[in-house]
Amino acid sequence: MAKIGTIIEGKYEILRQIGKGGMSVVYLAMDTHLNKQWAVKEIRKKGSGINDEIIVNSLLAEANLMKGLDHASLPRIVDIIDNQNTIFVVMDYIEGESLDKVLKEYGAQPEELVIGWAKQLCDALSYLHLQKPPIIYRDMKPANIMLKPEGNIKIIDFGIAREYKEQNLADTTVLGTRGYAPPEQYSGQTDARSDIFALGMTMHHLLTGIDPRNHESYVPVRQWNPELSEGIELIIDKCVEPAAENRYQNCQDLLYDLEHPELITKGYKTRQKRKLKAFISSVVLSVLCLCSGIFCGMASANISNNNYDMLISTSPASSLENKTANYKEAIAIYPQRMDAYLKLMEAYEDEGQFGKSQNDEFLALYNANKDTFDTSNTEVAELNYKIGMMYFNYYTENDDSFYFSTRVQKAYPFFLENHENKNLQDTFDNQELSECYYQICSFYKKYILSSTNVEEASRENYQELFGVMESALDSVGSASAYDQLTLCNGIFMLLYDQRNSMVQVDMEQEKILSMMERVFERAKTLTVQKEQSRNLQQEIIDNYDGYREAVIRAYTNAEERS
Repeated sequence: MAKIGTIIEGKYEILRQIGKGGMSVVYLAMDTHLNKQWAVKEIRKKGSGINDEIIVNSLLAEANLMKGLDHASLPRIVDIIDNQNTIFVVMDYIEGESLDKVLKEYGAQPEELVIGWAKQLCDALSYLHLQKPPIIYRDMKPANIMLKPEGNIKIIDFGIAREYKEQNLADTTVLGTRGYAPPEQYSGQTDARSDIFALGMTMHHLLTGIDPRNHESYVPVRQWNPELSEGIELIIDKCVEPAAENRYQNCQDLLYDLEHPELITKGYKTRQKRKLKAFISSVVLSVLCLCSGIFCGMASANISNNNYDMLISTSPASSLENKTANYKEAIAIYPQRMDAYLKLMEAYEDEGQFGKSQNDEFLALYNANKDTFDTSNTEVAELNYKIGMMYFNYYTENDDSFYFSTRVQKAYPFFLENHENKNLQDTFDNQELSECYYQICSFYKKYILSSTNVEEASRENYQELFGVMESALDSVGSASAYDQLTLCNGIFMLLYDQRNSMVQVDMEQEKILSMMERVFERAKTLTVQKEQSRNLQQEIIDNYDGYREAVIRAYTNAEERS
């Protein structure tokens, strides 16, 4: 064992022991060069037994697997030091408490909190499953989830994670935690759906406080706690279906339902049927009143016009709440007119916020009326562009966090609408920008977000995408400062998000760094007025050095592995 005060490799000073396993000890260490704390796992190469060799190889495999990953909810491996008798793995020190300790101290957790954690876990698992080849975690449970002081979570202990190989009929070893692991983990091949099962059982444990290791049969969550929603029960029930084909087939679908649990309940479907009946009744009533209403209709139309114009002319100084109330009322008067929808998007834009509540509020109006929109109207294309932009650049969850893949997934349908609209015929001012966003989103949909896709993005695919982005940057100069800035931000996030994948296909490092620098210089020189635009501009400036270093680190790590 390393002694307290020992300095490893001339820079990692051992401060204290923080964990211990069969053949490993974990220490808190101080990086004397960076003045930063790390966790250092010491793996002892003791004895010559076959079991010792298997365990050491397993721990090394875990370290090498983690070294290639970079996600907010996963710990980073920053160094692996192999001495003659000992291996030291230097990784992120995660301050906080594991969720099993939270359960032990505080009992079952509130539904809203658990859903927030589950969405973070979903995003992390999705990231693992979308690696080439996919990585299956295989040991999701509260004990392996760390709750950080600021409320975010990290997944730990990748000792039994493995790369998924489709040709394997079965895993070589039966591993996992009984109660959380799905049936196939004990008898056959595991895949992404196996992690979804374990996540479902983890949510069940967190919501009820009932440890699945102590119960033979599964009992739905509302039988333990009737106060829980029907939606979350249906979601968990689907996650833990014994047959993998009956579960969610990917984490993106699960994430969508976690964001909209009310949409899958029987009560929601019943309400929709009632709305349809009410609509039919109103149509019948309207026909009966038509004859008597012709005269009154002319006067009513004049009043409606005046009311509509007044509502969409709300003072810019008004509160967001007041603006949205007025614009929603205007939409109720003339649901086919675009002015009020665009004003509503502008109000969100002015606030620089577009989270779940704004998403639900806006989509309820948009989806209720979109079938009546005139798609030959360029204002409809402008609206779709604005909506896609808000998702792409501003969408956040309840905890003010965001995941780029989630933003892309939500923005895609609106850019797709413009891409497929043959009525525009180059009459839409922001058509080229909208098309650029579409190409970025469709690239993600095809190569990154699709759970069924077996085709990997090639170097040529990335080069083609670079061509689209370069063309957009060349032509965006006449657009507003805001539109230029948001394009810069979108490209900036994509380059950071895809750095490891671009390394794998041998994209030139200099090409990526050059594009990042071009975006940075463009964003830095723009003159913006709105506060949220200044914040977005500052975010790009603040992140530039860190994102650039992350790209360089990805290439350095690849060279070290090869």
